[in-house]
This record gives sequence, structure tokens and C-alpha cells, in this order.
Amino acid sequence: MLCLGIESSCDETAVALVRDGRLLGQRLASQVDVHALFGGVVPEIASREHLRVLPGLYRALLRDTGIAAEEISCVAVSRGPGLLGALLIGLSFAKGLALSLGVPLVGVNHLHAHLLAAGLERDVPFPALGLLVSGGHTQTYAVRGDDDFRLLGRTLDDAAGEAFDKAAKRMNFPYPGGKLLDELGREGEADIAMFPRAYIDNDNLDFSFSGLKTAMVNHVNAHPHLALPCLGGLEDISSDVRKELAVVCASFNWSIAETLRIKTERALRRVPDARALIVAGGVAANSMLRRVMGDLAHRRGVELVLPSLDLCTDNAAMVACAGERLAKAGRFHGLDLEAVPRGRKVPLDWLSAPA
Repeated sequence: MLCLGIESSCDETAVALVRDGRLLGQRLASQVDVHALFGGVVPEIASREHLRVLPGLYRALLRDTGIAAEEISCVAVSRGPGLLGALLIGLSFAKGLALSLGVPLVGVNHLHAHLLAAGLERDVPFPALGLLVSGGHTQTYAVRGDDDFRLLGRTLDDAAGEAFDKAAKRMNFPYPGGKLLDELGREGEADIAMFPRAYIDNDNLDFSFSGLKTAMVNHVNAHPHLALPCLGGLEDISSDVRKELAVVCASFNWSIAETLRIKTERALRRVPDARALIVAGGVAANSMLRRVMGDLAHRRGVELVLPSLDLCTDNAAMVACAGERLAKAGRFHGLDLEAVPRGRKVPLDWLSAPA
């Protein structure tokens, strides 16, 4: 089976081809430079950029791989959650292709696709515990198969990635600032008393990072010299300020990683038959989180499954991978497939046969 994947849920436009679990090629257009001017993603601009670049990416992918459009067996597309306008661009393009090629359409849950992404690189043992950490979501799942995800815990307010981005923005780091915060944090030693571990004094599996984000903002407000004098101007600060800033970044990084570890370990106790711990999403590229989760998996005797860094961020390879697996399991959608914005549950409304 040859599956075309289409991703347009936020600010990355991507198309990919996967055949029998193997990635044949991917084309991706990032909008980071466009949104950096505003310090965050502007939904209307994101939608226009998807509309502008998607047809060209599709043609370039076919040219790169030497595959004719008629060889495509099914079209998979991120249907949500995400920015509604951005999702609709990808969804409309996918429907048009599926209709013109006469092939099945598969709507993919963007979050589930993140957790299945590592399947392009290795076998993922089930049952597993999945930790999804991104700019918009922080969730844990009991994953028992390609189409069997049970939500265990979710963020009640700010996601971990959002806390990273807002903290970085307060320090005048260029967008997206989470990567620079992680890199700078490697230069310092974490002060574990500097920031709280967020929302852990309970027995549930939900997350809340708004208080931790506020603590970081208040710390910078009280020490205004920690904010860069100009956007991205690390070269304009003294070595002493850089050392202090590195400690702050390391401490904030540690608080988020430790919070995620505590909740994930709690979730592992609720899924005693889990054979693996899957960590996915944009924040799964964070170096401290990868190290902390590696230690946790080792202690708990489960296999750690981490996608490569390229598969942590939004991409179409994961959509094609998930779509192909769903299609092989007989999961399809009709042309009435709806986009699902962030904040709404993605329904399990599959058809039993191709429309």
C-alpha cells in the first residue's frame, strides 16, 4: 500500500509518501520565519501559507520520488486537533486528491500520529504508555494498538510547550524560543529550588503548567537584566549574565521535566502491562526530557521509544504512517470528513469500507 500523508494543523506544511511502513520521501515548508515577526503563530497567516505552498510541495514530492499520482493507494490527512483554518486547507486538498484519484480518504488524529511516528524507524511494542508533549498539548495515553488510544491525563491549561514558548518570549528569545532555552540550559546547573514542580500534589494524571510559567515570568520581572536587550541578542550580554541566564533556563527545564516524570511514572503504575514508554511531540526533542524519560524507562523496566528529532515536530511522515495503518485495518472516511479544532475531541467516526 502506498499512502500519501498531508499535514497542515499549525504552521508546518508537509506531504509525505509511505509504503508498507517505509518512508519514501517528504517535503516540508516551515513558516517559522514568517511567524517569528509576531512572536507566535498567527492563524490567518498560517492558513494562507498552507494554501500557497501545498500544491507545489505535492508536485515536488512526486518528482523527488519518481512516483506517479496514479500509484497512490490512499490519502491520509491531519483532521485535528489544530488551527481550524489551517486544517481546512489540508483537508480540502486531501479530499480533492482522493476524489480525483478514486482512492480512499483517511482522517488522522494528529496527536495519535505523533505517538505512532517512531513506527517508521522501529517496531513499537504494545501495550504502551504514550506521553505526548507539544506546544498545544500535554497528554498521557494507554496505547494498545494502532487505533486503540485511551486518554489518561491531559493539560488543564497551558501545555508544557506553551510554557516553554512563553517563558522564552519573556526573556526576548527569538520564536520559537523553547529550543534556545534548552540549548542555553545545557550551559548551567539547575537550581531545583528556583521554580516549583507544577500540579503534582494530587493523585490524578492531569497537568497544569500555568503556575510554573507565571513563576518564571515573575522571576524575570524581578531580575529584568535576564531579558535580552534585543530579540535574539545573546552576543550582546556579558558572560556573567549569560551564566546566570543559563542557570535559570536549566532550572526551568528541570521543573518541567521533573513534573512530566512524576506524572508519567504515576501513569505507568496505572498501566501495569505496558511494555514501552513512547515520548513524542515537539517537546520530546528537549534534551533534558529525553534524559529524564530514559532514566524512568530504565528504572521501570520498560522500553523507551523516542522518535528521531525530525519526527518530533509536526510532519507528514507520521500522518502517512498512521493513515496507512488505519487503512490496512479497514478504517476510512467519506468526503464529508470534518476538521476538528483544538479543544474538541476527535471522534472515532470511521467507515468500515472505503467511501
